[in-house]
Amino acid sequence: MTKSQKKPILPKQHQNRQPGFEYEMNPIPISITKNYVGSNKLKGKVAVITGGDSGIGKAVALHYAREGANIAIIYFDEDKDANDTRQLVEQEQVTCQLFRGDIADRNFCYQVVEQVIEQFGKMDILVNNAAMQFPQQNFLAITEEQLERTFRVNIFSFFYMTQAALPHLQKGSSIINTSSITAFKGSENLIDYSSTKGAITTFTKSLAKSLVSKGIRVNSVAPGPIWTPLIPATFDENAVSTFGSDSEMARPGEPSEVAPAYVYLASDDANYVTGQTIHVNGGQII
Repeated sequence: MTKSQKKPILPKQHQNRQPGFEYEMNPIPISITKNYVGSNKLKGKVAVITGGDSGIGKAVALHYAREGANIAIIYFDEDKDANDTRQLVEQEQVTCQLFRGDIADRNFCYQVVEQVIEQFGKMDILVNNAAMQFPQQNFLAITEEQLERTFRVNIFSFFYMTQAALPHLQKGSSIINTSSITAFKGSENLIDYSSTKGAITTFTKSLAKSLVSKGIRVNSVAPGPIWTPLIPATFDENAVSTFGSDSEMARPGEPSEVAPAYVYLASDDANYVTGQTIHVNGGQII
């Protein structure tokens, strides 16, 4: 495959805060398609998804709901996106609850898991998905505050959420972590972000070994360039307009094209799969 040159394929746009608002994006990301037909793969299960209000997390929530799972969405402060997603999830005839807070705070992670157990009675699937990124052209521009925030949200929270959830997980439960292509290829202007994603990959492998005897599977998904609110919230308008255009498919992926990988890993179809990473990146060979 020959990598394409960067060219404008999206409208110029920028949001001044992150994680960003999906309802302000143009075009709105595709979270799920009418062609996706559920088959009760997750019937009766309870899935907890961090960053489930928008982007990949929203798409995972909708696909899980269509497969029969009840959904707990943990989000930061994007209230409109979260409520819009809850309405869409509930249209799948399942229960959806929202939990607002900062997963970089260990105490919040423990509190929210207890709230999930109180409301749902159990949890079967944990999707550690939420992330932040702060592009810097100069490595020396990465401040201590940026470094700590990036690591706390992107990897510390995975430890916190998993430690809080583990006493409630049973044999057959599944933990799925969102990594990134940058964990494998690096990124010159996302050095701290890429480092956290590399940590997630190793976290996944190591935790899988630790929990395999308990019958709990741990896997990850490594997306490539996917059209989510994090893109206009962290890149300038020119970078946004060319986002994904230099990939092998010459476009960014939609969240709806990533979420089915999470369905597979959470379902009984993946009973013999643990410690693995599924790459959904539009043809980039790792």
